[in-house]
Parts: sequence; structure tokens; C-alpha cells
Amino acid sequence: MSTGTSITETRILLRHASDPNLRKIDTYRSYGGYATQEKAYAEMELDSIVHELEESGLRGRGGAGFPMGKKVSFLPHGDQNKYLCCNADESEPGAFKDRELMQRNPHQLIEGIAISSLAGGIGHAFIFIRGEYDKQGDILDEAVAEAYAAGYLGKNILGSGHDLELVVHRGAGAYICGEETALLDALEGKRGNPRLKPPFPAVQGLYGGPTLINNVETLSNVPHVVANGAEWFKSFGTEQSPGTKVVSVSGCVRRPGNYEVELGVKTRDIIYGLAGGPLEGHEIKAFYPGGSSSPVLTPEGLDLPYSFEAMAEAGSMLGSGSIIVADDTVSIPHMALRTARFYHHESCGKCTPCREGTNWTVKMLERVVRGEATPMDLDIISSVQKNIMGHCLCVLGDSMAMPVSAMVNKFRPEFEEVIASAAISGFPTTDGREAQEDGEEPGPGGISPKVIERQRLAGRPVADGGDESTSGRATQDPTGRAREVSEH
Repeated sequence: MSTGTSITETRILLRHASDPNLRKIDTYRSYGGYATQEKAYAEMELDSIVHELEESGLRGRGGAGFPMGKKVSFLPHGDQNKYLCCNADESEPGAFKDRELMQRNPHQLIEGIAISSLAGGIGHAFIFIRGEYDKQGDILDEAVAEAYAAGYLGKNILGSGHDLELVVHRGAGAYICGEETALLDALEGKRGNPRLKPPFPAVQGLYGGPTLINNVETLSNVPHVVANGAEWFKSFGTEQSPGTKVVSVSGCVRRPGNYEVELGVKTRDIIYGLAGGPLEGHEIKAFYPGGSSSPVLTPEGLDLPYSFEAMAEAGSMLGSGSIIVADDTVSIPHMALRTARFYHHESCGKCTPCREGTNWTVKMLERVVRGEATPMDLDIISSVQKNIMGHCLCVLGDSMAMPVSAMVNKFRPEFEEVIASAAISGFPTTDGREAQEDGEEPGPGGISPKVIERQRLAGRPVADGGDESTSGRATQDPTGRAREVSEH
């Protein structure tokens, strides 16, 4: 299999990230930082800023890919209190790009927030950062204090007459708070639960006021778009996916990390050319193209352009831009179980399809890996996922249903093999919550009646007297259990 072309990064957001002092305002300004904010506040009309953002085609980098300029234009005009919320609650498994952007270049984000607030007539802004990002929260606190001292935040910024108060708010570690309306509830001091939409946040958001919500990477792009213009930004990427993307690559690769590339490059070139591909002697079996909530793709998807439209056409999504690679040592059924367990644990429980659907999906996948399931159970798992998708208050339920459904549909033979192997082996491991030894006295041929029944349900023939039954216990599991994804 081709290992892809060796490519170089196209660094815009990470251009000076190697400078350890970039987090300090003096270093940031030495690279031209805050010059765009000074220009915007002193010279530019608000409508012209919104126009540049709309014309650039900058799409949200947090998951949905909604055009950022459109969001700003939806905010009503007038003197009412309006708010900006930066979603820094980066909790998606496989995503760690925003952490690096905040840690290395916090002033780039602050400048983007200040310009976006000016464009939307916003006077209050919040950075909602996940509680586990303690170091990054401290760095942001220091950067915000420097920006206040330098006059880039606060009252009458740069003599423009525009005020902006910016607060760094730490979350309490709930994945659901990454959903925009649950984030708003958490900011208001409530339990983080998603709200029914409409009304959308641009009309009625934080404290009932119009609210602009974007993630760290999206807002960090704003100074570059406003400084260089929409046409410059569209010179990178594709027509429908302009600009660059910071991609987090993890899993079975030699060089995991964050890589900034133009949208539209081949996925193979990111995984092999930049991240080094899997270890020698191994091949890629599957990969999540956009974090754990995106439907997995098979190796045939490696030659797809890494863009919003190409991933959607392939039946997946670019999502948060987090590629998780699974090579041929990974058990897909166990990976599906691990994915389902995460979303079941993080479900807020407010709506029935997500609360019950994630619970039953975990239970059924546990039956699969314990050898208690039948091929019919795989059809039931797929049916449950269909009943979840599109029927929840937010996309958390879909975030489990889409990848699990894709794994069952694309790797059904492996699921059936795991069922049969676990059934024949008679619970050799502690996979699932209740896996244990059979506990019965062996019957004729040294095999327990329950193991015989599981073999029958799995569709595996059993010889008279159980003569073939000992092979399942005595030989190594043919699926290579020693190399499966750990459940702990």
C-alpha cells in the first residue's frame, strides 16, 4: 500500500508556535500581533468586518462547520446586551488542537475575540474552558490580564468608545457542556443541559440575550482573515472548505500530534506523510476522520480530500478535525464498545433516545465481546442506532450512534467472529462488565452445557460428545486478544 506523499504543513495559526515566549504580549506584538485589532477599532466599519468574514467562507472548526460570518450577521442590531462565548470545552476523544492553540498563542485568540465582538456590537465575552485544562486556563488568565493592561480589553478600547469585558470561566469536566446551549446553562450557573432549539443562541442565548458562539480555532482565524482579506483566505483550501485546519492525529501512528494543513489535501498524506503512518509491518484497518463522533472510514477513504464536503460525501464528517487511526492490531468490536461507553457515561440523561439508547448499546456490545450475543443482536444494535440518530435534543446521542453504526455495518464479519470466538472460549477474559468463568461442572467431553448452548447460538457446529470443544479453551484466541484496545 502506498504510504502517501511527503508534505509540509501550511502554518498560519501555528506559525510562531515554536517560540516559547509567544504567550507573552510583547513577543506576540513583535510578530505583528494586535495590529489588526488596532486597525479594526480605528479605521474599519463594522459592516466591512462582517463582510470580510462572510466572504472568506470561514467555517466553524468545532464540529458542525457552520459559516462563522453568517453567525455574526444573524445577531440583531440595537443596544441590547449581546454576548460572545468562546467554546474551549475541548472534550472530544482524539481532539487536542485547541489546547495547543491556547497554550502557545493565547493572544491570537484574545485578538480574534476582540475583533469578533466589535463586529457584532458585543460588550461581554467569555472563554469557557474545560476544567481539566488547568495549565491552559492559567495561561489565558495571564494573557487576559496583559491585554487589559495594554488597553486591548476593558473600557473605551484604543479610544474607540467600544467596551469589552472578557472572562475566563472554567468548566466542571462535563463533556455535554461542549454543546453550545448546555455551555450557556453552565455559564449561568445551572446544570449543563442542552436547550430546545429554536430559539437559537443568536436570537436568545446567554442570559436571554443574542449570543455568538464559536470555538478556539475559529476565533483564532479572525485576525488573519481581517488583516489579509477574504480572497487571501480563500486562496488556501477548497471552494467549499477554504483556509487551513489544525488536525489532531492520534492512535496507531508513529508521530501523533497537531498538524496544520490546507483543507483538501489527501487524508493519506496527513496520516502517512506527516504522522508517519502505522508501525512497520502493520496496516490501517479503520480511522475516525473527525474525532470519535464521526463514522469510521476504511482504508479506501485514505485517498479522499480532507475537507468538509468530501467527508460528508463519504458518509462521515470532518467534525473537530481529529483523526484517530486504528491498525490491524485493534479489535473493532472492542473499539465500538469503548466509544459507546464514553458517550453513555457523558450523556446528561435529559432526553430518552440518548439516555436509554446509549445504555442499551453498551449492554448489547458487552454481550458481543462476552460471546453471549447472536448475529441477530447485531441487527438490533443497528436498529437502535437508527432510532437514536436525529431524535435527540442535541448531537451527543448521534455522536455515539453514527460511529457504532458504521463499525457494525462495515466490519460485521469481525463482530461475528468475536461473538463466535468468545462463545467457544467460554469466557476466557473479563471483557464486558460481568464476564466470568462458567462455574458449571463440565459435561461429556469436558465442556459445560452453557458453552455448548453459546456455540449453538453463534452458529458454530459442535461435535457429538464435545470432542472439538476443548480447542476453544486450549488455543490462543484467533482474534488476537492480547493486542485489543484496552478497556481500562
